[in-house]
Amino acid sequence: MINLKTYIRYFVIIFSTILADNAAYAFETSAKQAYLMDFNTGTCLFDKNGEKRMVPSSMTKVMTAYVVFSNLKENNIDLHDEFLVSENAWRTGGTKMFVNLNSKVRVEDLLRGVIVQSGNDASKVLAEGIHGEESIFAESMNEHAKQIGMHRSNFKNASGLPHEEHYSTAKDIAVLAAAIVKDFPEYYNYFSEAEFKYNNIHQYNKNTLLGKKGVDGLKTGHTDAGGFGVVVSAKRDGRRLIAVVNGLNSEKERIREADKLLSYGFSNFFNKKLFSADEEVTVVDVWYGKQNELAAVAAKDIEVVLPKIIGKKNKQTTKVVYNSPIKAPIKKGDIIAQLRIEENNQVLFSTDLVAKEDVAQANILGRATQNIRYYWNKYIKSK
Repeated sequence: MINLKTYIRYFVIIFSTILADNAAYAFETSAKQAYLMDFNTGTCLFDKNGEKRMVPSSMTKVMTAYVVFSNLKENNIDLHDEFLVSENAWRTGGTKMFVNLNSKVRVEDLLRGVIVQSGNDASKVLAEGIHGEESIFAESMNEHAKQIGMHRSNFKNASGLPHEEHYSTAKDIAVLAAAIVKDFPEYYNYFSEAEFKYNNIHQYNKNTLLGKKGVDGLKTGHTDAGGFGVVVSAKRDGRRLIAVVNGLNSEKERIREADKLLSYGFSNFFNKKLFSADEEVTVVDVWYGKQNELAAVAAKDIEVVLPKIIGKKNKQTTKVVYNSPIKAPIKKGDIIAQLRIEENNQVLFSTDLVAKEDVAQANILGRATQNIRYYWNKYIKSK
């Protein structure tokens, strides 16, 4: 049972169903696919065909960078390592870093070639340098994608060049961007760089939102099949949002629609921390323990996203779910309950609650006394 303090705090939560329901606020975009996500909570603030298969084009290179960053973190490669430019990589079409045939290029330069210049040649050099063949690198991309929760993506190359079995979704690209920010803060700065010069060729990042309104990444993309797209991340007043738009008709339009989507998110929603890590949420009953009750605390900070203006009333319930009573012994940190917010029997939000302290098992006499008390209350006293 939820205590009074908890119930009052949950009252705020009932308005947080914005999530993928855009009726509360009128917002439209010309993008064929669009997805807006709050970084801290993973909450979806806007969704237009966000889980529909799309051509990710050069936004694929964010996944390429993720795999490279993983190899750097695991010390499989070093930023100062040099990779050989094969003829296969040198001949790669589309946007280029303009690496020279049979030259050796530093990993750090190749990363900038991929992220800033969107070089398809640089992408292939990295893929071949790490895994020997681009097809094997693509398998690694897919393995990492599954690990971070990209459930509707399949990669066949490191550049995003057209392939009928190469696809993703706006939601998956947003999940990927969030993973980059979270998992590799030491490398994320590459996505903020506005220009890079290599081989005496100066090229500019096509993400012209960089440095404006808190935008500090990530990557544009374009193919005839996918149209113009971009995944962007922006941080303002301690909040970070990630926006993905795709299927647009021009560079100018993708930047405009991404900017609109970010403005929509920052203007209409705010983040609310309900509980800090280790803060008591409720008290649960204990069976066969040396104590009869135990505080269930937040396993981590519990934060939700709320609309600044309530557009409608939602019929939601907030509950703490656990098998009562919980049987001792119990160790501090054990998961003993779940905090859930539900609507129409669907779970909108769920997080674990853990034991605040150890609870040792009672001795034989104590357990027997509890059994007697239980049967007395249930079968005799209740009659």
